[in-house]
Amino acid sequence: MNQRKAPRSSAAWAIVITSVAGFMAALDNLVVTTALPSIRKDLGGALEDLEWTVSAYTLTFAVLLMFGAALGDRFGRRKLFITGLTVFTAASAAAALAPGIDALIAARAVQGVGAAIMMPLTLTLLTAAVPAARRGAALGLFGAVTGLAVASGPLIGGSLTEHISWQWIFWLNVPIGLVLLPLARLRLDESYAPNARLDVPGTLLVSGGLFGIVYALVNGQSDGWTSTPVLAGLIVGTALLIGFVHHGFTNKNPMLPMRLFRDRAFFGINIASLLMFLGMFGSIFLLSQFLQNVAGYSPTEAGLRMLPWTGMPLIVAPIAGYLSDKIGGRPVVATGLALQAVGLGLFALVLEPGVSYAAQLPALILSGVGMALYFAPAASVVMSSVSPGEEGIASGANNALREVGGALGIAVLGAVFAAQGGYESPDAFTDGTVPALWIGAGVVAVAALTALMIPGRSAAAPADEQAESLVSPASDEREPATV
Repeated sequence: MNQRKAPRSSAAWAIVITSVAGFMAALDNLVVTTALPSIRKDLGGALEDLEWTVSAYTLTFAVLLMFGAALGDRFGRRKLFITGLTVFTAASAAAALAPGIDALIAARAVQGVGAAIMMPLTLTLLTAAVPAARRGAALGLFGAVTGLAVASGPLIGGSLTEHISWQWIFWLNVPIGLVLLPLARLRLDESYAPNARLDVPGTLLVSGGLFGIVYALVNGQSDGWTSTPVLAGLIVGTALLIGFVHHGFTNKNPMLPMRLFRDRAFFGINIASLLMFLGMFGSIFLLSQFLQNVAGYSPTEAGLRMLPWTGMPLIVAPIAGYLSDKIGGRPVVATGLALQAVGLGLFALVLEPGVSYAAQLPALILSGVGMALYFAPAASVVMSSVSPGEEGIASGANNALREVGGALGIAVLGAVFAAQGGYESPDAFTDGTVPALWIGAGVVAVAALTALMIPGRSAAAPADEQAESLVSPASDEREPATV
């Protein structure tokens, strides 16, 4: 007979394993940013090469996330989680050993493939292992750890780059991955989704579409916005994404059913997540370089001076998770996004070549609090907006849209930076960064307004009533036992 509730020890192991894996995948989004000046000095490369060093990871991560979730639903979530973790760990070693910028970009792309398989399965494995009564706290902790990883990326990357070498931002993943692999095999339960199918046409449509648009945005300034490759990327990429949306409406089993977006909670949190990451990632990409290229700080000094931003998730996110359980996710998420927008706007107001650290401090604090308030309840809002059988799709979609936002943010704000400034001097760097930050702040402000579409707590109550069945489908979907 299948147990209806997961043992407490199994739940504890699931929280530890999935949180550490999620930390690694999220960390690699931004751990590179503080190391970019050192990578540029060591391996060479123009602005577009630095953008691809970050975007090669976020883009492959984004476009394969939903496919990775479907693979787990079809062939076993634990099995595919271990596969993704193995690919991610091996690609991290390849990135550390990269002899040139092209090899580094290629290794980063493979890293993204591993993360795309691993990351969406963390939430489904965690949800299946944790009893419904403790689900909100567990997801809040997971969100806090993920948020801390994103926020602490510049500090960790800067410290490793200065005191050892930039290669160690990738070597760091290898021992952690080697420890997690046997633990995942021994301590996580296998689960499947009923009638799971792979959507290869949908994967090809969204992958080609996003690659075309990001390629055009990254290379538009250097190649010319009217050049054939850039125009082709924009036109073909847009057409493929339109085809993907049409496919999601008309196909019987699409990787992302567009009908899910008819739900206000699903639509609100996912669009808000995309816009949040667009504004935040693009801003951090430039700010982390500003602290070194303009302010003259070392990589470690730059990371330390971002601690009011990076340290806030550790303090605020557990409180945000508690508040989300008590009053609902909408007010917490919307407040966090609003504070993040104000923080980026303050950066844009004070930034100049001779800006003091004290002048930057209010922006750092507000951005950190805002980030923490967003991250902690976001995962719970996503998972409660769909039925138990669609959790894998929901997790993959939300993570994919976040990463799409990150890739677009670096491309869009990088294009603004290149058009208005450059690396030639501190003044030129500032001239490019300030308008990019204003755009980032505006995008996150729109995200805050979008989050208000999420239903309040009373409207979300029917979804909560399904929570007790979250664990049983996973256990009931195992292969039939013989008697």
